Amino acid sequence: MCTIMVNIMKKALIFLLFAALGGKICAQEASSSYNVLRLPASSHAAALGGENISNIEDSPAAAWSNPALMSNIEDNSIGFSLMTYNSGGLCLGAQYVKAFGERHTMAAMAQLLSYGSMDETDEVGNITGSFTPKDILLGVGYSYLLSPEWTGGATLRMINQNYAGYSSMAVGVDVGLNYFNEESDLSVSATARNIGAQLKSFYEGQSAHLPFTLQLGLTKGLEHLPVRVNVTLTDLTRWKSKDYFHPSDVDKISFGRILTNHIILGLDILPTNYIYLSAGYNSRRAYELKSAGASKLAGLTLGGGLLLRNFQLGVSYAKYHVDNSSLMFNVAYTFGNKGKIVY
Repeated sequence: MCTIMVNIMKKALIFLLFAALGGKICAQEASSSYNVLRLPASSHAAALGGENISNIEDSPAAAWSNPALMSNIEDNSIGFSLMTYNSGGLCLGAQYVKAFGERHTMAAMAQLLSYGSMDETDEVGNITGSFTPKDILLGVGYSYLLSPEWTGGATLRMINQNYAGYSSMAVGVDVGLNYFNEESDLSVSATARNIGAQLKSFYEGQSAHLPFTLQLGLTKGLEHLPVRVNVTLTDLTRWKSKDYFHPSDVDKISFGRILTNHIILGLDILPTNYIYLSAGYNSRRAYELKSAGASKLAGLTLGGGLLLRNFQLGVSYAKYHVDNSSLMFNVAYTFGNKGKIVY
């Protein structure tokens, strides 16, 4: 069994390398759907700008961001998440992580995004009832400790969308690689996320793509300050201004401005071993929300957490829509005696 999983891991890591070299083949985000895959499952990642693939934390929710990070999660850990989303929307998640020996770690994950109750109308606008659109994700993940510093991982997810009796289905794969040097407090990661295809469309003849993204991430602790700096580079296969900016702005956008749309910054302040305070800035989200009329604070994220030996609690603030802000909560518990505390 272990030999089979190692062979799968090797193939996944080879695929990640080819994705980094030729990811433009997969980059069809302009016509992508299944955007529930963009939402963070971890309040810590949400507080660090919404996307983070390199932050080492002992939280089951970290497996959603980068499957290679599963090896840093304690055996027999369970986690739950809740996020308010849009007007009346709610996102719920659950994760379970199990280690097998010193090198193998597996996880099972589920996520439900409900958009709240909506009116159902006929062709002339008469209300005929109501419905609750929702997205459901089910996933399994595996990571393998390649060496004391290097870890690889892969996640397989099934995505189902159900809107007023119409449904669609897709399958997606994430592959990731992480280097972590505990002595220098340096973590570097690469991921290819949302590689997959639609299996069933809402309507015959209609097709949609998963929001593929190629990412690089770095997390570094400062030597004489209780601070960690996080930098995440995302959408590295898409560099055309029309992919991000309003048509009226495309001709006057500089390459430097395009570059900032690929950079997400995050900062952790660690006043004690048991508390973290986080802040982040997502330039692309800020531009999109400001273009739609949001405040100057668009793109800013905040959060914090409590880290005890067997219990963790995290909370974050972010803005994904012009009219609503989102709060996210994570709780996690490890059954048995933990072997370490990350911070």
